Amino acid sequence: MKAVFIDRDGTINVEREFVHRIEDWEFIPGAVEALRYLTDHGVSIYIITNQSGIARGYYDEAQFHTLMDHVTKDLREQGVRIEKVLYCPHLPNGSVARYAIDCNCRKPKTGLIDGIMVEQGLDVRDVALIGDKESDIEAGRRLGMVTYLVMTGYGREYVSGTSAVHVKDDILDAVKHLLGID
Repeated sequence: MKAVFIDRDGTINVEREFVHRIEDWEFIPGAVEALRYLTDHGVSIYIITNQSGIARGYYDEAQFHTLMDHVTKDLREQGVRIEKVLYCPHLPNGSVARYAIDCNCRKPKTGLIDGIMVEQGLDVRDVALIGDKESDIEAGRRLGMVTYLVMTGYGREYVSGTSAVHVKDDILDAVKHLLGID
């Protein structure tokens, strides 16, 4: 396994509507340990997240970057390396005109992932995707990746109709399975 694309809200952090402030961020129990396992095994970590709150005008890109800079610094201090945070700020019916578009980067579309796959020379056989929504799973499925639906966040709402290859309790359970750790 060379790389993992991981959804943010509901997969790494506790799902709260439109998290964009540091004080509202809370890691899901076991998430940092899971990310550290990936780092320790030389697996590149890409956080991939739809951020429609930007298109809705709830917060701006600067606020999003401030939060994610804080999170990645915190993770780095805990022995986790995040290669890149990939995000889509768009929503077709958003209230901020410049973001109110039908783009190719909003999951389940694959534009954000496609770019990294080409840039890093990754093969779908060497990557996986972990998320809590069917839009996450569908993005990975469209590219032929191994996919993991986790039961944190919105996962329980999607489990009965998921196309995920694997269903796991949380990101730690998914990563342990992915890496073959008991």
